[in-house]
Amino acid sequence: MLTIRLARMGKKNSAQFKIMLQERTVVPGGRHIEILGSYNPHSKEAVLKGDRIKYWIEKGAFVSDTVHNLLVKKGVISEKKRVVKIPKKVVAGEKPAETSKVEDVVAEKKEVVKKTEETIEPIKKESATVEVMADEAEAPKQE
Repeated sequence: MLTIRLARMGKKNSAQFKIMLQERTVVPGGRHIEILGSYNPHSKEAVLKGDRIKYWIEKGAFVSDTVHNLLVKKGVISEKKRVVKIPKKVVAGEKPAETSKVEDVVAEKKEVVKKTEETIEPIKKESATVEVMADEAEAPKQE
């Protein structure tokens, strides 16, 4: 399955992207079939091969959300923009949304430990009485 997506290029803190046609399973920036353009996010400059992009979309290539929005913005395709899901950063002092899952797991573990302790207590008491009885049996009787 082919996909049109961005591959990061450039130096640290000055990213530039190539718009590439790749197999979906290939790592972005890896082996590609064709380079369809480039994009500089700092200057908002995009160089696109519009005819080749349209050709590959007609052939059934998927387009990533970010590239789709870029193509709509530059007028290569005329569709609505897609919503790009960006993970939210955790602000200091704020709990991430997934901590509730972690707290649930911790609560389950505590319950298991508590139940285990409850089942072990009688066994400990029994073994203590057995040890005492064994000590009494082994001890020589003084007369």
